[in-house]
Amino acid sequence: MESIIAPERIKYIKREKKEGCIFCSDSLREEALVLHEGSLCFVIMNKYPYTSGHLMVATHRHVAEMSAATKEELIECLELTVRSVEALKAAFDPQGFNIGMNVGAAAGAGYEGHMHVHIVPRWSGDTNFMTVLGEVRVIPEEIEKTKDILKTLF
Repeated sequence: MESIIAPERIKYIKREKKEGCIFCSDSLREEALVLHEGSLCFVIMNKYPYTSGHLMVATHRHVAEMSAATKEELIECLELTVRSVEALKAAFDPQGFNIGMNVGAAAGAGYEGHMHVHIVPRWSGDTNFMTVLGEVRVIPEEIEKTKDILKTLF
């Protein structure tokens, strides 16, 4: 059996589990990962991405579900999702996207109390045996470099 070394993964495994919300500006949100601030929503890099360029669009207001969001929040959220897709296309030329929301813990929501949309760029072959057998994702570019590229497109 071969070993796969993914030193960045240890940061996720050993990270301190703090109380609060990673999307609220007055809580745990990492401002350095924010790509764009809208009036009601914002675009942020996923600190632990599935692929390079994994973005999220979240409301500024701490709202758990779509039904609790205002019409204006929903519209801006969708507009920023479209803008994120276009920025990712321009920067990385992905062959497809996974776009979606995890609503509730049973659906995989790590932060179920704050509505957010995942935008995950995809390329043929980006998921391979390492994810399936090694439970390791290979992210070919450092998040800071990806952020620097995308920041100019917002």
